[in-house]
Amino acid sequence: MHKPSPPIALRVFGLLAIVAVLASVLVSEPRPALTGDGLGVAVALAAFLGGLWVSRPWGTTADRTRLAGIATVGAASVALTALQPDGAGYAGVYFVVVVAAARLPRTPALAISAATLAGEIVALALTRDVAAAHIGGLLFSVLPWFFVMRLLRDLAIGRDRAEALVEELEASRAAQVQAAALAERGRLARDMHDVLAHSLSALALQLEGARLLAEDRSADSAVVAAIERAHRLSAAGLEEARAAIGALRGDEMPGPERLRALAAGFGDRCALTVTGEPRPLASEARLAVYRTAQEALTNVVRHSEADRVGLELAYEPDGVRLAVEDAGPGVPVPAGPGPGSGYGITGMRERAELLGGRLQAGPTARGFRVELWLPA
Repeated sequence: MHKPSPPIALRVFGLLAIVAVLASVLVSEPRPALTGDGLGVAVALAAFLGGLWVSRPWGTTADRTRLAGIATVGAASVALTALQPDGAGYAGVYFVVVVAAARLPRTPALAISAATLAGEIVALALTRDVAAAHIGGLLFSVLPWFFVMRLLRDLAIGRDRAEALVEELEASRAAQVQAAALAERGRLARDMHDVLAHSLSALALQLEGARLLAEDRSADSAVVAAIERAHRLSAAGLEEARAAIGALRGDEMPGPERLRALAAGFGDRCALTVTGEPRPLASEARLAVYRTAQEALTNVVRHSEADRVGLELAYEPDGVRLAVEDAGPGVPVPAGPGPGSGYGITGMRERAELLGGRLQAGPTARGFRVELWLPA
């Protein structure tokens, strides 16, 4: 688990306090030297600095290594208290207590803090004239620091645990939502298969039977051709229904690669042109291109007697553009919902806008044009 650090203000205060202690050691008697008591002060000062570096609270040091560094600081602090009665070396006990309480587990933190405090008490008792006052002041000023830092540590650990629980809860909710969505998609797929696919399959069979009957009874060729077109459309609708069922069950959605087959379903009067360098599209963009082409071509059959339909797909630097334009007599396809108009173009436009694109539809000098643009 992440080990919490003291607040920034407290860390700045601690750094300033350490600097003050070190300055006091350098100017107090006996000063660090290579002989006599000064040698002991120099050794204690070096140990103090080394322990500070090893036990640095901002690092990712292992607990055992940090404990050894804190113990070194504690021992050096006791030695400085004994060697420099007028110095501030005893203040090292604050570093020991604060860092141990904030960065170590409870038992080693208590042990090293108690040992260092006991050593300071012994050193003060041996070197101070009024030892009781110094010892009392040290106890009342050091002990609260330990409990405050333990409280801050426990609060930070509790916060981390709460955040972890919140993340787990959010992940669990997301999994539940996904499971519910998958269950709903499965239900829709089953309903479509049981109702729509079966109905279209029966319709295709009936149309095929009607075509054979018309041929057998020498019906007008226009009637036979109309039945054949209806049969092809019903077969295509069945194929699309199966594709939609597959998409609900997680299969790959239809995209631009199926435009050629879609155009072929309209015979020689529909020609597909692809320009630019083809590139992969997002699943929703792929489906939008295919559904727009499908809906536009269906509208041509329903509303126009066009003898020619152009289907153009252009891969542009900043997006992809699809245009479906017919040339021939017919009634304009309504741009919005109305009596008998359906929601085809409105649905195409909404799908494009949800993907950050746009759709334009309207009459031209020769017929009707639908143009879809989606960003890259």
